[in-house]
Formats: sequence, C-alpha cells, structure tokens
Amino acid sequence: MQTTIDPQEVAKFEAMAAEWWDPTGKFKPLHMMNPVRLDYIVTQIAAEFGRDLASEKPFEGLRLLDIGCGGGLLSEPMARLGATVVGADAAERNIPVAQVHAEQSGLEIDYRNTTAEALAEAGEQFDVVLNMEVVEHVSVPLAYLTACQQLLKPGGLMICSTLNRNPKSYAMAIFGAEVVMRWLPRGTHEWKKFITPDELFDLISKAGLNPVDRKGFVFNPILWTWSTSARDLSVNYVTASIKPE
Repeated sequence: MQTTIDPQEVAKFEAMAAEWWDPTGKFKPLHMMNPVRLDYIVTQIAAEFGRDLASEKPFEGLRLLDIGCGGGLLSEPMARLGATVVGADAAERNIPVAQVHAEQSGLEIDYRNTTAEALAEAGEQFDVVLNMEVVEHVSVPLAYLTACQQLLKPGGLMICSTLNRNPKSYAMAIFGAEVVMRWLPRGTHEWKKFITPDELFDLISKAGLNPVDRKGFVFNPILWTWSTSARDLSVNYVTASIKPE
C-alpha cells in the first residue's frame, strides 16, 4: 500500500505530542486560532447538511473523520456537537494523548494511529473529512487529497486548511512564529511545501472534489486575535469542497 506520509514530518509532531493541550506550549498558535477554525467548520457543516446549530446535538447522525487529529483539538468539539468521530494521526505518540484527554472529558472518540490511504483502502466512509494543516506536511499532496476524496460519501464535505506560499507567509509563519516568537520549534514548517489557494483548488479538483469556498484566517498582532477574511488569504487559509453525488 502506498502512503504519502513523510517520516521526517511525523517525527516533528511525535516530539511535541505531550504538549497538545498546553495552551501556552508549542501549540499555542493553534489554540489561539482554534475558535476561528471551529466557527468556520461548524458553519460549513451546518449549511451543507441543513443542521440547526441551536439544537443540543446538531451533528448527530454524521460520521466525521479528523485526519491528522493530533491531540484532538477539533475531534472533541465535533463529538460534543453529536458527530460520530474518528480521529486519525500518523504520529503514534499523539494517539494516547488524545485518548486520555477524551476520556477525561467524558467523550467517546475512535482514535487511530493510521493514514488516509489506509482508511480509504479499508473502505471507510464519512460525511465530513476535516483536513486541517496536514496537506503541507505530506510527500505527495494530490495522492493524499485523492485518498481524502475516496473517504467521503457522495455529497460529503471536506474542510481543508493550510498555508499560502509567498514572502509574507515566510515572514509570519516561519520567521515570526519559529524564530522571533518561538511559538514553534525551528523546522516545524518548510516554506517550499506551502501551497497557494489557486494551487490547492486545482489539486482538490484533480482529486475529484468540487471546491465551493475559501477564506483566510488572519492574525491581528495589535488585538492579538484571529478572524476570518474573504479577501486576505495571504498566510493561513481554509477551503470547503464537496464530493459530487
């Protein structure tokens, strides 16, 4: 079975596994961005599947895959909203961290040390695939996205976020976050593996999905807050795509 896993990329996140739930640790930027990511994800899922977010478990009956789940920062809120969640990660050390935290939170989440390709080969099917900040870490993005497409049921939704490739993203995501602020260990990201929004839309289309939306995640260094933007996709951005019926 072929895989798009890059062992060097997996090793980076293996080394940080114990810090997933520390809001002041190596994943501080992700904790800061998480509310904005969640708002986008929840809004897109509710719109696609006609769910009422005012109900107690609006995502009940939906099967959701959080690929590259890490410690479960997205898996847990999806489970709280009623989805049946599978959290998958190629970094083995992430899984027990996620499992313990879910148990402590009283949540049932199926965490697995596996890959998108292995899940697709096993015939797994999901209504939603969350594919957040993963595509820039794999060896062959098109093959990886094709596996994600195969994991979706017809009419299913994939949310995919990553980093744009331009001088600003290098200055902020690598030099700023890794060198100046030291939010992340040096070498966490490789700028040459970043993907522009047009490139990602093209890859998603080639993988067999229909891109329907994209937004930027924008950090305000003065207010120290994140927000979504329909215009500014210069650094972090997110896309939504649908598998044809």
